[in-house]
Amino acid sequence: MTDTPTHSLTHLNQHGEALMVDITGKTASSRTAIAQAEVTMLPALVATLANLPKGDALACARIAGIMAAKKTADLIPLCHPLALTKVDIQFELDPARGIVRIQALCKVEGNTGVEMEALTAVSVAALTLHDMAKAADPAIEINRIHLIEKMGGKSGHWRRSDVGSC
Repeated sequence: MTDTPTHSLTHLNQHGEALMVDITGKTASSRTAIAQAEVTMLPALVATLANLPKGDALACARIAGIMAAKKTADLIPLCHPLALTKVDIQFELDPARGIVRIQALCKVEGNTGVEMEALTAVSVAALTLHDMAKAADPAIEINRIHLIEKMGGKSGHWRRSDVGSC
């Protein structure tokens, strides 16, 4: 992306030191974020993910993604802990191309966004697929982790223009 940021970074004070942003005065609202990741593996492996020797990789990755979203503030130092109201993980399988597309939708009623929770969810879900399938394909790749859409809060609605959805 070549766009220049339109505002300053909020996780630094005037001396360049890290800080947790004070969200006390922000208005609570319904906020949603959708993130996506792609996992590339042997095409034949994609069709067997529900029946691997370790178990159902998709079910395990879904649970791992949900758990990761709930633990984001423990993993990313300056994130606020959020009382998530919804986390949904979906998979789109493309066996012909050897791709598993993962999408996470996170929602909260609060005074800060849920982008990091959605990004953490797809990242950990992708890592879980890698862990469960690596014996069959050690060359698995995790690619294109990115935010697709966010809604709510002061900045309103934003949607990435160059991606599809699950």
